[in-house]
Amino acid sequence: MQNRFEGKVALVTGAGSRRGIGRATALALAREGAKVVITDIVEENVARVTSELNSISQAIGEVADVREKIAMLRVVQRTVESFGGLDILVNVAGLSRPTPFLDTTEEEYDLVLDVNLKGTFLATQAAVPAILERGGGSIVSLASVSGQRGGGIFGASAYSASKAGVMGLTKALARELTPRGIRVNCVAPSMVDTDIAGDLLTPERKVELARGTLMGRMATVDDVVKPILFLASDESAYLTGVTLDINGGTHLH
Repeated sequence: MQNRFEGKVALVTGAGSRRGIGRATALALAREGAKVVITDIVEENVARVTSELNSISQAIGEVADVREKIAMLRVVQRTVESFGGLDILVNVAGLSRPTPFLDTTEEEYDLVLDVNLKGTFLATQAAVPAILERGGGSIVSLASVSGQRGGGIFGASAYSASKAGVMGLTKALARELTPRGIRVNCVAPSMVDTDIAGDLLTPERKVELARGTLMGRMATVDDVVKPILFLASDESAYLTGVTLDINGGTHLH
């Protein structure tokens, strides 16, 4: 096992889902030596994942909504007080909605954009001063192929808009923050075998989606976690403002 994150402190948002990218990322960071702080909005999920993390490394779990800047500032403050600083932020918190455009209510649009895009903005805004205090670090956010190709699977217009926004935000933050020592990148996965799509991702639909890839299979959580860790580590020291495609050849551009 590598120890790319020995002595580093990482914050991962949206890490409470049992089969999610956030939890898997947090565990992978811990296995490589990082002290890890996680957030999610479901208390029992936060407690469960924090217990898993503490069996590997030092970890803290906070119930916090990325849509609330005060909550994210509190998380960062506790991170700094407990672990002495912050080096890495991974923005995973997000949700998807398959609602067709004309059926999407203003309330649903606001929910999707607030969690996926505003949440990424606010979590990053809360974390950056602490990362700067450490002399720099890395930020990785979760975008989506939906933001590149306009949805087409389970993410409709609001979801696609939010994820395209994450990619634009990544570039803008890279321009501002890289000269100050913080690299900012994102990953754009295609459909991943998690619970984000709920009951829509049936076994039959998984087979159909696998046929649409050049790899002949759907992405696993591990397929996404490894590139996230690459972008968070010094192995990608000359990459910033990048959207790294993780789609098995479903979208070539």
